[in-house]
Amino acid sequence: MIVAVIAAGIAAIAAGLVFLARSYVGNLVERRITQYQNDLVEKHFEEVENMYRQTRGWRHDLKNHIQTMKAHLAMGEFDKLGDYMNELDTDLNEVDLIVKTGNVKVDAVLNSKLSLARSKHIQVEAKAIVPRELAVSEVDLSVILGNLMDNAMEACLKISQEEQRFLRVYIDIIKGQLYIYVVNSMQDSPRRAGGLYLTTKGSRDHGFGLLRIDKVVEKYHGFLDRQNEEGVFVTEIMLPL
Repeated sequence: MIVAVIAAGIAAIAAGLVFLARSYVGNLVERRITQYQNDLVEKHFEEVENMYRQTRGWRHDLKNHIQTMKAHLAMGEFDKLGDYMNELDTDLNEVDLIVKTGNVKVDAVLNSKLSLARSKHIQVEAKAIVPRELAVSEVDLSVILGNLMDNAMEACLKISQEEQRFLRVYIDIIKGQLYIYVVNSMQDSPRRAGGLYLTTKGSRDHGFGLLRIDKVVEKYHGFLDRQNEEGVFVTEIMLPL
């Protein structure tokens, strides 16, 4: 009888400990997911705000350009009007999209991220070719590109000397696979746990952004490699087409 009571008590305690452990882990995961979602909302807001500022600037400049062209036209200065329009065409090409991949959704993600990077005084270079139709879900590809850009920007912004900040993106089709190459400057060597790079945000986990990239690459049986040298971090990804 006593043994049965003790056994029941131990079982109850064990059940209680399991419940508490599950509750703790569940709350911890929920907090981290909430923080990750909040980070995404904040980044998206910052990107939209940056695009809005650019649009307002272009609208203001356009009014001035129209007034100048009207003045040349009214005075019959057709040569000057032609020169002005040629100069304006050159300027418009310079403020055009940073990169045109051929895929509208990928363009939207890359240009919003790269435009934001430029606004934060990060030197940007980008060259990308992406088919209009992909075997990879555009949502999954956006997850990869968005997180790659966010991680690269975060690393660059830790560098106090603005002239040392750079972010380079290269995307192309190589041997029937979509090849993604991102390299960025960084200040400190990243922390690692075994073969995993840890998030730069100071927490001890692998980082939801990095895990999201890993999961998508694994989903498509792709290739992922991360390397770092002094002051530089490189990510290479290959996804079957």
